[in-house]
Amino acid sequence: MEKFVIEGGCRLSGVVVPAGNKNGALPILAASLLTEQPVTITNVPAIADVETMIELLAALGAAIDRPAPGTVTVDSSAVSDTSIDRALSERIRASFLLAGPLLARFGQVTMPPPGGDVIGRRRLDPHLEAFRSMGADVVHARDIEITADDGLKAADILMDEPSVMGTENALLAAALIEGTTVIRNAASEPHVQDLARMLISMGAEIEGIGSNVMTIHGRSELAGCEHRVAPDHIEIGSFMALAGVTGGEIRITGVEPDDLRMIRMVFERLGLASRLEGNDVVVPGDQQLEIEEDWGGYQPKVEDGPWPAFPADLTSIALALATQSKGSVIIHEKMFENRLFFTDKLQAMGAAITICDPHRALVVGPRKLRGERLESPDIRAGMAMLIAALCAEGITEIGNIRQIDRGYERIDERIRALGGKIDRVDDSERIRV
Repeated sequence: MEKFVIEGGCRLSGVVVPAGNKNGALPILAASLLTEQPVTITNVPAIADVETMIELLAALGAAIDRPAPGTVTVDSSAVSDTSIDRALSERIRASFLLAGPLLARFGQVTMPPPGGDVIGRRRLDPHLEAFRSMGADVVHARDIEITADDGLKAADILMDEPSVMGTENALLAAALIEGTTVIRNAASEPHVQDLARMLISMGAEIEGIGSNVMTIHGRSELAGCEHRVAPDHIEIGSFMALAGVTGGEIRITGVEPDDLRMIRMVFERLGLASRLEGNDVVVPGDQQLEIEEDWGGYQPKVEDGPWPAFPADLTSIALALATQSKGSVIIHEKMFENRLFFTDKLQAMGAAITICDPHRALVVGPRKLRGERLESPDIRAGMAMLIAALCAEGITEIGNIRQIDRGYERIDERIRALGGKIDRVDDSERIRV
C-alpha cells in the first residue's frame, strides 16, 4: 500500500496538459465490443479504472495492443464469452457498461453487481429498463442475467432519470440495432457526447447529441475506427481549484471551452476567476478569493445536477476551494447522499464546515488548514484532500491513494512539475506531522 506525503504552502504554477476523460474512455473502450474490426483509441488516461476495463475486455477474449503511450487498440473479433469476470467487475462501476454491447451483439450477458465509489445509492434500474424497452428479459439472481433470444429491437425509451451510464448503455446497444431508437430524458454530459461521436465514426447515425433527446439510427454491423478521447473537464476543474488555493498561475492547454462554461461560472462565484485564450484556460495567480453573495444578500450555494448544470464529480472540489474563500456558501450535493461525508477529514485540518444533512454542507472561509493523517474514501474526496493538503501548513499524509489513482493520471508527478511538494511512499513509513 502507498500513501502521499504532502508539504503544503507552495504556489503551484505552470502548464498542465489535461488527460483524456476517465468517464469517456470507459464507455469508449466498451464500444470496441460492438465490432469485429479493430478499434484504436488515443488519449487514453493511464489510470487504474481504465486498466481494469482493459482487463475485463481481455478476459472476454479481446486482443489488446498498445502501440504507443496513451493508445490502445482493441480487436474483439474473437470475443464469444458473455459472462463478466466477477473479481474485475467489483473493482469499477463502469464494468456494467459491457452489458449493452454484449447484449446487442450476442443476445445475452451475465453481469455481476458492479463496484465503484461508495458515495450513495447508484441505481441500475435505468439500464435494465432501457434493455427491457428493447425487448430483453432481465432475471435477478446472484448475478443479473439479461437475454434477448430474438435480438434487441429499436425502441422509444424514456429514462426515469437522466442516468449517464444508463444513457451510455442504451446508446451502445442501440447503435447495433437496425432501425431507429429514441432515448428521452437522456444524459448529455461531455463524455456521453464523446461516446456518441465515436459511434458515428463506427457507422451509426445519431441526432440530438448534447440534448436530452437522442435519436439513433443503428446498423446491423459496425466498423472499426480510430477515436481520440476528449480532455477531462473534471480534471481540468481540479487543477483550476489547485491554482486557486495555492495562489499560483496555471495554464491548462487543449480544453473544450464549452465543457467548462458552468464550471468557470461556479468557480467565479467562489472567487476564482479564469480566462480563455483560444483552447487554453488560464487561472491567474495571487487572487483574493471571495464568495459572491446572491442578489439581495441571500446565502449563496453551489448545487450539482444533470448536464449542463454543475457536475456532481466537482462538488467535493468546490467544497475544498470554498474553505479558502472569504464568506460562506452551501454546497448542495443533490445526487449522492454519501458524497459529503468525507468533510470530517477537512474539519480535522481546521476547515469550518457544518453538515446540514446528507446532501448539504455549509462552508465558511477562509480558514488556515493544518497537516493531518487522512484516508481517501473515493476518487473525488481524495482529490479534495490533496487540494486542502497543498495549501495547508505542515505535512499531510493521505492513505488509500489507489482511490485517487483510479481517476487522476500520475497526479503526484504532475503536481511536482507545478512546484508542489508531494511524494509517493510506502504506507508503512511513518512521517511526523
